[in-house]
Amino acid sequence: MINPELSRIREGSTDVFVYLHKTADKGPGTKTGLPFYNPTMKLNRDSSLLIAQWFIDTQDQPIRLLDGLAASGIRGIRFANELTGAFTVTINEWNEEAFSLIQKNISHNMLESVIAVKGNVHRVLADQRFDYIDIDPFGSPASFIDSAMRSITHNGILACTATDTAALSGVYPKVCLRRYGAWSLHGFLMREIGFRILLGMLCREAAKYDKGIRPLWCFSTDHYFRMYVQIVHGKRYVNDAMNNYRIISSEELPLSDLFSKTLVGPLWLGPLHTSSVLQTCQSMNLSLHLETRNQLVKILDICGEESLMPPFFYSTDAAASLFKISPPRLITVMDQLAQQGYRVSRCSFSPYGFRTTAPQKLVQIILEKA
Repeated sequence: MINPELSRIREGSTDVFVYLHKTADKGPGTKTGLPFYNPTMKLNRDSSLLIAQWFIDTQDQPIRLLDGLAASGIRGIRFANELTGAFTVTINEWNEEAFSLIQKNISHNMLESVIAVKGNVHRVLADQRFDYIDIDPFGSPASFIDSAMRSITHNGILACTATDTAALSGVYPKVCLRRYGAWSLHGFLMREIGFRILLGMLCREAAKYDKGIRPLWCFSTDHYFRMYVQIVHGKRYVNDAMNNYRIISSEELPLSDLFSKTLVGPLWLGPLHTSSVLQTCQSMNLSLHLETRNQLVKILDICGEESLMPPFFYSTDAAASLFKISPPRLITVMDQLAQQGYRVSRCSFSPYGFRTTAPQKLVQIILEKA
């Protein structure tokens, strides 16, 4: 039975009251009648602090941030308490009990740069414009993207979480087609393909309003996908973005013999990260005392390596399955490719993965013989 008592916790440098109906370190939570707080998502929230601070520091006017689906309100409360610079925070939640809890935490932290709103997020997005919009739903973000795209300002940031990774990753292809309008693929590349399907949907939805997308930082960990995407107005940006949006054949993918011949997408084929943004976030992360600092260091390092690399990765584990061999050592394969003059990096989607500019035939020869 869920304990209805409030618990006082500290996340980052912020004290808040929450209902601790989940204490495990991993995995999604379960919806209850109480305002939802998931300790597993600390890394998610810490990453949003880094991006939001980077964004505030690069602007010459006050920034309007929205925590659109706030639940316990922890993200918006931390924004208001821990970010520095010129900004305001709007925390929206429709549930009466959650809204009361948000007000309690605002008062407890004596915050002035924050506004609590009790309403439907679609109405809030229709009535106001924001420079940073955070959409962190329980499940799929698909139904919120159109409203967010209409509200976001030029050069604004859309932060988005998806926990329906099974649908995006090919486990439930009909659900993916229904929600995201794309064909998914199950196999060793499924998480990257799922991620690119979601980015592709953002690209398409932005284009309806003559807006283009610029991914700043996208990562997958535990049970969710998380992305930070800058939205830019103008037909030139739309056309540039749409050039990275298309359907591909599974035959174009690395180690394609592992997949049945099929169409995949439409999906985003452009970069997943912006290197300069990751470098700044890493510097900020090292200077702060975030609980997930060490995890963020590793994620930012790997994302930085792959930021300028081609889409889709190779996997030593998948190669072993294809060629019926023992898995080759990742470092050995990467060293051989680098010695032949090709760029190579680790991959954020798999500990067995790497990206490279080398031709597929050469990579397969090296993998088979390594």
